[in-house]
Amino acid sequence: MTNKKFMSRFLVKDTAKHIGEKVRVCGWVNSRRAHGKILFIDLRDISGVLQVVFVPSNKEVYDLAETLRPEWVVEIVGQIVKRPENMVNAKIETGQVEMSVESLKVLNESKTLPLSIETDGYEIGEETRMKYRYLDLRRERMKNNLIARHKVIKFIRDFLDKENFTEIETPILTKSTPEGARDYIVPSRLNAGKFYALPQSPQQYKQLLMAAGLEKYFQIAKCLRDEDPRGDRQPEFTQLDLEMSFVEQEDIMDLTERLLILIVKNLFPNKKIQEIPFPRISYKDTMAKYKTDRPDLRKDKKDKDLLAFCWIIDFPFFEKTDEGGWTFTHNPFSAAKQEFDTDLLDKKNIDKILTSQYDVALNGFEIGGGSVRNHRPEGLQKVFEIMGYKKEIIQEKFGHMIEAFKYGTPPHGGIAWGLDRFFALLLNEPNIREVIAFPKTGDGRDFMMQTPSEVDKKQLEELHIKISNTKKPEKK
Repeated sequence: MTNKKFMSRFLVKDTAKHIGEKVRVCGWVNSRRAHGKILFIDLRDISGVLQVVFVPSNKEVYDLAETLRPEWVVEIVGQIVKRPENMVNAKIETGQVEMSVESLKVLNESKTLPLSIETDGYEIGEETRMKYRYLDLRRERMKNNLIARHKVIKFIRDFLDKENFTEIETPILTKSTPEGARDYIVPSRLNAGKFYALPQSPQQYKQLLMAAGLEKYFQIAKCLRDEDPRGDRQPEFTQLDLEMSFVEQEDIMDLTERLLILIVKNLFPNKKIQEIPFPRISYKDTMAKYKTDRPDLRKDKKDKDLLAFCWIIDFPFFEKTDEGGWTFTHNPFSAAKQEFDTDLLDKKNIDKILTSQYDVALNGFEIGGGSVRNHRPEGLQKVFEIMGYKKEIIQEKFGHMIEAFKYGTPPHGGIAWGLDRFFALLLNEPNIREVIAFPKTGDGRDFMMQTPSEVDKKQLEELHIKISNTKKPEKK
């Protein structure tokens, strides 16, 4: 047994409340400087920065402090005292106090960092920032982005809980179905030659949860799409996914609008929403006037804190493919607007059928989209028939959905928000990589983990996979 008295660790931001007390703090050496024989370090932890003072009279501790370098990890015990009036720093939460050191322990040393973390980081090459992402995240801007992301997600969870939603996780290993983008597929070791797919979205599962009678579901869902490199995209991204039973389009749009407004007012009070309620524009009108279905309606586009939300409604259900057939404009699970139900079931006037789809746009970006769904089996069947799928393919790919709809599935609808894009807009960031902890490049690479990577031959054999020659032929 030891007689050493345990001393709890204090976060830096809390030390100012304990003037005259002895406390223990831990963190990183943010900077080190000397004024005459007195040494100062700024100690940084997740909550802020504290000035720490070392004097020669405490020789053992002072000598150790002289060896400290930036980003070393230390534990310090000392007394919190008021700073002299001419040394007060009003810019930080602990600017009125400092620590007079009693003991110092070096918990880990650090090599010289391969990139600066003192700036915003925009000037540093992305490959370097992503290779050393764990260091890049130490910078103040990146830390604050992730904290803000946490606060928004917590706010969403608390709001939806009060609205009687149930948070439910859906599978990551699922079935490959034609939903628009290319699937990531996962080979099955125990079922040779067969594959799982990673979910492009929880779309089918959330509708099946409505069939199960859960009525109000949501999830902060990870989605994966094997898309070609294109602009501000990520192969994996996060969305708020929700679904409700016994609702109409207006119910879902109202809930979404209320939540968006409350997030801004409570967490981003410096932001101003241009117009409440959000304007509603038909797809036909927005394409005619703005030539886009995600218009930027800001009256002053130089104002970075102005948020112009709007709804786009009355989308066409189908559009022509390059081959002359039909495909869906958003997703095949939407319901037609009520007045077009007969045309859908009769498979006529296809180009005129409007869907119950609704998108919410913000400052020229789509941040969410949803619809009232087809909840009757014949409706879903007709959508796939219009798209040219044979009955056996429909049964193979979507038979589980059509079967579920035969057992008293209620009318339902929902929406999904692209959270990464929403966060980037709220935080005035130029791209979504700035609000994701460990992003990938546009072509799906991770410089830090060095992925995608090869796997050994034994693993491939267990998965019944053989790799063909992927090297490009040499030019002659």
